[in-house]
Amino acid sequence: MSRSTNVDLPRRGADWDRGWRAFAFFVLPLASRVLRLHIRDEQNLPQVGAFVVAANHYTTVDPIAVGLAVARMGRAPHFLLKASLLRIPVFGRILRGIGMIPVERAARGGGDPLGQAAELFARGGGVVVYPEGTLTRDPELWPMRGKTGAVRAALGAGIPLVPVAHWGAQKVLPPYGGKLKIVPRQVVEIVVGEPLDLSPWAGMPVTGRVADEVTTLLMNRIAELQGELRGETPPVERWDPAQHGQSEFGRP
Repeated sequence: MSRSTNVDLPRRGADWDRGWRAFAFFVLPLASRVLRLHIRDEQNLPQVGAFVVAANHYTTVDPIAVGLAVARMGRAPHFLLKASLLRIPVFGRILRGIGMIPVERAARGGGDPLGQAAELFARGGGVVVYPEGTLTRDPELWPMRGKTGAVRAALGAGIPLVPVAHWGAQKVLPPYGGKLKIVPRQVVEIVVGEPLDLSPWAGMPVTGRVADEVTTLLMNRIAELQGELRGETPPVERWDPAQHGQSEFGRP
């Protein structure tokens, strides 16, 4: 199923609290004037209950595209975001008010993002996670090796883990900067995959081996979905920054 999205405001799901309704009223119409979304297979996103959406990440516009898409599909998107964003005066307070969850970089430590996500899941909400943790280092913008947070959250809570891929946001803003292009309005293609079958690991301790194994499956599936959007075949192996002498944070 595919849908072209042009309306200003999405339908509201049961998990849209007062803060999200206010935020959506002011922000989503602006976002929809920058991006035109073509959403495929939106029926794969659960309409009730908790979920984890895991998406590819190749430009700083991604959260706008994916957040708008999740909202268009009737759910309130809550992101795991860099903690530094939530420390920005006023802006950070708004992000916290709509349920964004801070993630500290390893060097800083502290915080409990998965614990906060579990509280959201208990209320029937969902989170959007970028398993790569930063913009992909793959020079062709394919998904790279993922971190295990999305898998640990979904397995730990026993909830759907939904792979999502998108393509086209780089036309609005290239990775790591460049000229912002909002006229004409750019099209971003988004495909929602079926939730991963996590039944083989149900009830098992979420060990490092299990988390790595499922994360590999997740990233491969996201790459396959992005390949469908691009009309290309993704690389067999996910890009590993460590093997190419690249930093895990900041610019490569």
